[in-house]
Amino acid sequence: MEKTVLQCEDIMRILGVSDGMAYKIIRELNKELNARGFHTVRGRVSAQYFMESFYGVQNVKEAV
Repeated sequence: MEKTVLQCEDIMRILGVSDGMAYKIIRELNKELNARGFHTVRGRVSAQYFMESFYGVQNVKEAV
């Protein structure tokens, strides 16, 4: 089953960044989603939105 939501550890692994940077990325992406009218959960970010933001991938399966 593929993840629909990424957490700090996932972003650290994918991007090779520290936990502080991963949380900063999550906050920024969630802020963007909130501005667009979406609900978010603190400390988690949509995998789909993360992939679109960082890699321009429209479908998470494309990145695999």
